[in-house]
Amino acid sequence: MKNYSEKNTLGHIGKALEAAVSVLARFVPGSVRVYGSDRGPVTEADLIVNQVLRQFLVRDGEGWLSEESADDLHRLKKHRVWVVDPLDGTREFVDGVPEWCVSVGLVENGRPIAGGICNPATGETFLGSPETGLLCNGKRVGVSQKRDLAGALVLASRTEFKRGEWESFQDTHLVIRPVGSVAYKLALVAAGLADATWTLTPKNEWDIAAGVALVEAAGGFVQDLESSSLTFNNQITLVSGLLAGGPHLRQQLTSLIQQHKETHAPRFLVATSSEQRAK
Repeated sequence: MKNYSEKNTLGHIGKALEAAVSVLARFVPGSVRVYGSDRGPVTEADLIVNQVLRQFLVRDGEGWLSEESADDLHRLKKHRVWVVDPLDGTREFVDGVPEWCVSVGLVENGRPIAGGICNPATGETFLGSPETGLLCNGKRVGVSQKRDLAGALVLASRTEFKRGEWESFQDTHLVIRPVGSVAYKLALVAAGLADATWTLTPKNEWDIAAGVALVEAAGGFVQDLESSSLTFNNQITLVSGLLAGGPHLRQQLTSLIQQHKETHAPRFLVATSSEQRAK
């Protein structure tokens, strides 16, 4: 297999995102036909972008995992695997809310080594790897260096917020902002445009692989709700909720989430089970 540098890989991801944006220009957010699926709403845009990305990204010897492709478990034998969500935040896309994105992550031996996230509605493109750091529209950026939770801007799951699962956090000194796509939330945290984000319910690998790559490239941390690091290209792609933020807030955020889990254990377990059934 060829040896691709991270810099070349980011260029490869960037061109793939450009191709995806070109295809998406055919569609008007808020005015697209919606199809049902066992994982939620799907549009023609999801399916076409999936085809474009797969054709553009996959090189010899590489595997593929996408929300919009039948899972081929031969990927488990691959050294490198693309983990992709062609359109993360489909509900927002359908409703015309500018909180959706194209999410592309490259995983090597279970670890995300490069990522690209593009929000065509806002004109933001985030590209990152450990070698290059994080770029937002070509400008070097990094995670928040905030050291105190007081006044910290935290991006909440719009769905979880509507269900009332964030009520206990509203009694704190945090500034909470509901946002749609989890991939987009992770990109904003990676770029220092928010201090932290977390989700209290499970996500699939394609939802978060690119975002994890970006946060880690920018100097931040990402862990699951049990405070463990995340691995990718697993046979079961569902990941328990996650927590991400700047390095100086890690201990405080971990304690806050642990306290929430202990205080709301029955409700937390019900929400988690419901999300697993929905997936």
